Amino acid sequence: MSVRQFLEWVECAPAGRRAEAAYGLGRAYLTCDDDEEMRSGMEAAITILLDDASPDVRFALADALAASPEAPRHVIITLAADQPQIAAVVLARSPLLIDSELVDIVAAASEPLQIAVASRPVVSSTVAASMAEAGERNACLALVTNPGVSMAAISLKCIVERFGDDAAIREALFARGDLAADVRQMLVRYLGDLLGSLIVAKSWVNEARARTVTREACDRATVAIAAETETADLPALVEHLRITGQLTTALMLRAVCAGNIDFFEAGLAALAGVPRQRVASLVRGGRTAALRAVYGKAGLPRQAFDGFAAALDTWRRIAEEEGEPEDRYRFTRQIVDAVIARYGDITDGEANELAAMLRRFAADQAREAARDFAGQASAA
Repeated sequence: MSVRQFLEWVECAPAGRRAEAAYGLGRAYLTCDDDEEMRSGMEAAITILLDDASPDVRFALADALAASPEAPRHVIITLAADQPQIAAVVLARSPLLIDSELVDIVAAASEPLQIAVASRPVVSSTVAASMAEAGERNACLALVTNPGVSMAAISLKCIVERFGDDAAIREALFARGDLAADVRQMLVRYLGDLLGSLIVAKSWVNEARARTVTREACDRATVAIAAETETADLPALVEHLRITGQLTTALMLRAVCAGNIDFFEAGLAALAGVPRQRVASLVRGGRTAALRAVYGKAGLPRQAFDGFAAALDTWRRIAEEEGEPEDRYRFTRQIVDAVIARYGDITDGEANELAAMLRRFAADQAREAARDFAGQASAA
């Protein structure tokens, strides 16, 4: 059948048959490489079918052509502006759509079309950034669960700020392998705040106790995140904590007692505004007097310094005698005991609060050690 005959047939054929023919024509166009005249005729017929009154016909064209880089560009652009169910097919598949077009679509499209863009096999960081800023909830969920998406840390932060209270999005973000430490900590804090509000709403504990529980749970998770973070990435996490007011005395003391000296050094350097290498030299060299000066410049409470000094002294002693400790519970217990002993004669309110926090920290470590022992015994 010639193209002219095809167009004459299309005028009187029922919609279902026209849709079948449109799909076949689209596929034939993609495989017709030899006859340029025939290919031009097919393209003209496809273009005419864009005006077909039946959406089934236009959907068939989209289905046949969307995934191919050889499809006529004007046809793809037209179908991308068609009814949502037709446009979605093209937006989700076509490699002919460029980033600027996709960004414009994300800004103005309905949620189903945003989802189609977020589900593309490859989504650039530029398109992901526009989705993070303007995308609806389900579109952002599709974005963070798509392994073909390239996302900058700032885009992930934007999604956390907009949807951090959404359980499904939090879970999807936690499952990503490229989640930066500061973004993961943002999620932890969101979760802590939500749990704290739930505890108060259920009247399980009073508000002050709920704040203490959630703050310490968040600190515990933050120290764990810091322990898994590469040294080069620690400054970003520390700066996030500093800006959000979470780089507290209690958090830093907890980190030291857990043996995370890198995090303590990065935190003290950020608060004091001095090079991290200098702080590391003072900490690891046991230069207590010089360290006290930097500590004071950081604005940390004077009465807490002796606790940090005791923890660092104990850490250095164990490192010199044993190297890398194999028994993490015994290691942290020795440091905590040394700090609490140093606080023994201090009656200052904040020092007492830190000592109480450390006792709870020691209890947490004991429970973790017991669970590890039980797990090893069960596996034996």
